Amino acid sequence: MTTIALIGATGNIGSRVVDEALQRKHKVTAITRDASKVKPRPGMVVRQGSTTHVEAMAAILQGHDIVVASVKWNEADVRHVLDAVRRSGVKRVLFVVGAGSLLRADGRTHFEHMADKGIQPPTSKPAALALAAVRKVKDLDWTAISPPASIQPGERTGKFRLGKDHLLEDADGESRISREDFAVAIVNEIEKPKHAGRRFTAAY
Repeated sequence: MTTIALIGATGNIGSRVVDEALQRKHKVTAITRDASKVKPRPGMVVRQGSTTHVEAMAAILQGHDIVVASVKWNEADVRHVLDAVRRSGVKRVLFVVGAGSLLRADGRTHFEHMADKGIQPPTSKPAALALAAVRKVKDLDWTAISPPASIQPGERTGKFRLGKDHLLEDADGESRISREDFAVAIVNEIEKPKHAGRRFTAAY
C-alpha cells in the first residue's frame, strides 16, 4: 500500500487516478481547490488546497510516499509545486505534463504540429515549460507522464503501450488512450517505478 497525495483530484485525469488507486487499495489524499466537489470514500481523505499557497500545500503533502500533480499548467506554477514538495519532505513526485512536448515522426513537437494547423490548446505550452523545469530537478525522485494526442473518457482495458519522448500512434495513425487506461499507467508507475528522472507516455 502506498500513500498518495494527489493535487488536482477533481480533474479529468486526477479523478481517474483516484479511482484506480483506491481500487488497488492505496491510501489517497485528494487535494482540490474546492473540497465540496469531492465526496469522501473509503481509503481517501479530502483536503482543500491551492498550489499558490506553498506552505499550506507543503503541510498537506507531508508524510506521503508520493505526490502526483495533475493540474492545468496554465493555472498552476510548477515552481510553486516543486517548492511545496521540497518543503513537505516527500521525495517522490509524478507530474502529468501534456502531449505538446512529445516528438512526432517528422521531428517536430506535437505542439508545433498543432500550431501549424491553427490549434493552440491553452495548456500545451505551459505544460511543456513545466516539463523543462522539472527536467532540471536533481534533488527529487521525479517522473513525468504525457498523454497521447487524444485522451477521452472510455474503458479500462489495462492494455496499452509505453513510450518515452515520442508520440505513440497506432496502425491507423491514431494517437489516443482512455482516461481510465492512462490512470492505470500512472498507478502502475507508482507501484513499480520504471521511469525515474524522465518522462514517459502511454497510448494504444
